[in-house]
Amino acid sequence: MISWIKGELVDLWQTNNKFFIVINCQGLGYEIQILESIYIKLKTKEIPHNNIVFWLKHIKKEDSDLLYGFKTKEQKEFFVEILKIRGVGSQIGMALLNKFSIGEIINAISSKDKKLISSVQGIGQKMAERIILDLKNNLNMKSTFNEEINNSSILKENQEINSMLQDIDLTLQSLNYTKKDIKKLFPILVNEIKNKTILEKDKISFEYILKLAMNKLDNI
Repeated sequence: MISWIKGELVDLWQTNNKFFIVINCQGLGYEIQILESIYIKLKTKEIPHNNIVFWLKHIKKEDSDLLYGFKTKEQKEFFVEILKIRGVGSQIGMALLNKFSIGEIINAISSKDKKLISSVQGIGQKMAERIILDLKNNLNMKSTFNEEINNSSILKENQEINSMLQDIDLTLQSLNYTKKDIKKLFPILVNEIKNKTILEKDKISFEYILKLAMNKLDNI
């Protein structure tokens, strides 16, 4: 099974709502379905086309081998958990991750928001209920700072920052920062948000908060 790849982009294209790339790895071309957000960044060259790294879910079928690529191990693991749910296939899993961040999905699961989950094409009310129930029971990828969110009115009210911090939490874990250190960090970030020190103008972005988080982690 192929679970990880590093190589150079050869081609990329879109077929309906599916997004594909071909990566050259040691002279072999691997066709991989990826998320729309990564496709756009590759197409606009926001992500360099050389030394591209993807975590892969390899699905073997009788007549084909399918590869699904993700930029973080957590995204791949989340996708794998989705595929364990009865009646949920790979395209529904990709559609869910195309429309929402992991943080948004985790929040929807916690709040049992069937409306949000069922807004994804191919997911009805019954499937949304099953997704929420199964992921809530099985998912180990939990946010380190739910308590800080629950205790902070500004985070409750600002869904964009809430979701962004959830994704940063998972990104830091993928960069091998320990949950213990991340747990120490988030009250510091939440306090800065409360004081509106990172809510000025265009500073509030994923990249800005991630850089701030990594700088503070180096000093913890």
